[in-house]
Amino acid sequence: MVERGDVLASPEEEEEVEGMEEEGGGAAGPRGRGCFGAPIRWLRMLSAEMHWSFVLGVVLVYGVSQGLGGALSRVATEYYMKDVQEVQPSEAQIYSAIVNVPWLIKPIWGLLTDVVPVGGYRRRPYFVCAGLLSVFSMLMLSFYKVHLVLALVLLTAGSTGVAIADVTIDACVAQNSISHPYLAADMQSLCALSASIGALVGFTLSGILVHLIGPMGVYGLLTVPAGLMLLLGIILDEPHTPNFDYRQVNQRFLDAGKAMWTTLKIPAVWRPCLYMYTSLALSLNIFDGMFYWYTDAKGGPSFSKETVGYLFSIGSVGSLLGALLYQHSLRDHPFRDLLLWTQLSFGLSGMLDLVLVLRLNWKFGIPDYVFAVIDEWVSQMVSRLKWMPLLVLSSKLCPSGIEGTFFALLMSIDNVGLFSSSWGGGFLLHVLGVTRTQFKNLWLAILIRNILRISPLCLLFLVPRGDPKSSILPSKEVASEEETEALEPEKIELVSLVKHTDNGRSF
Repeated sequence: MVERGDVLASPEEEEEVEGMEEEGGGAAGPRGRGCFGAPIRWLRMLSAEMHWSFVLGVVLVYGVSQGLGGALSRVATEYYMKDVQEVQPSEAQIYSAIVNVPWLIKPIWGLLTDVVPVGGYRRRPYFVCAGLLSVFSMLMLSFYKVHLVLALVLLTAGSTGVAIADVTIDACVAQNSISHPYLAADMQSLCALSASIGALVGFTLSGILVHLIGPMGVYGLLTVPAGLMLLLGIILDEPHTPNFDYRQVNQRFLDAGKAMWTTLKIPAVWRPCLYMYTSLALSLNIFDGMFYWYTDAKGGPSFSKETVGYLFSIGSVGSLLGALLYQHSLRDHPFRDLLLWTQLSFGLSGMLDLVLVLRLNWKFGIPDYVFAVIDEWVSQMVSRLKWMPLLVLSSKLCPSGIEGTFFALLMSIDNVGLFSSSWGGGFLLHVLGVTRTQFKNLWLAILIRNILRISPLCLLFLVPRGDPKSSILPSKEVASEEETEALEPEKIELVSLVKHTDNGRSF
């Protein structure tokens, strides 16, 4: 999940929160100390403050659609490409990047939800659209073994639905963070907990479900999260604003684009952006090569579907622990110092894959499954530690007036880096001759990837020396007053998620 900056509350709002907690409305109240009672009272408090449909929407989008559904979809798609479409690992790597293209253009979805209402509503129609897209694509994939090209189109359509729902609920969260600043941290906790719990449950069940009903059957089950997005669009509480003047849409798009371009030209902004892109792009994603090796009966350990699901669930726990470690111990460290050590650790953690593929773990008497669990846990934890300061740095680069939209742009730049990583990893697997049954050079692919993971340290000078408490942007306002005024009436405060290692390990 993406960490957003906390919004400071006024003294009056702080007194209101303290009063709520003393009455037992918050999680810290005297009556909120029970293991089960406190979360229930906390959810009731959020529902009372911001309407129950908003709380339900966060749980459905982050927990059910992205967490649970994303975990099921990831494992099902790996087996769908391997067993149903029978493609090579290098091809599967490239196809996975194509499916994630809708996440590259998230600022467009964000601007649409912010400035183009449909039928007088700015959020509800986009949830309905997201649900319809996902339901149709999952139904088609579950009923028929379609051609590979059509399968990619349907998978991309499903990914588009998830991305639109993600952007839309982020806009709702940002709006409520403005109207209820004293609850901003609670909303982020709700988002993070929903996604983490959903992913943990999804990965735990994924292998079992793929084994029992196959990947196409899992796609059929994924129509349930998609249908819930459709339901959310119907029940969401949102004011109706008829008689919208659509002639102003083009101008608002132009204003947003001009403001973002002006900001990107500032050296204090484009230099860290270049480092972030390079850091992601050079960490070549060879996940499908590792996945095919995991499940191979001859060259690999021949892990079952259930085992693969459990491994990914362990990875979710490692990612969550990485976020907690950063929050409690590392969040105040300077960006450059922290990125130096996390990038080094990221490269070194990749050596665990090399030990596993070369079966060096046998020399220490460690079974493949046990070592794979350690590998997945450590890799996901280090990956999260590397990712967190980049997210905080991104939030520091956003100018006043277009914070949300510019943050979405930064996340799209990061998604382009992940896209480049997947394509580069697929090309590397192809060049080294790693196929469905040939893994002779897989160790070499891992070694090259690990070396490239460390190479971005040569560009570390592009990252500012400051810490999260210091200001990075120049004191002079980036966006002109005219541009800011043009954007503020529509509250373009979108805060977007990047599709990252929560739903897919970057091998």
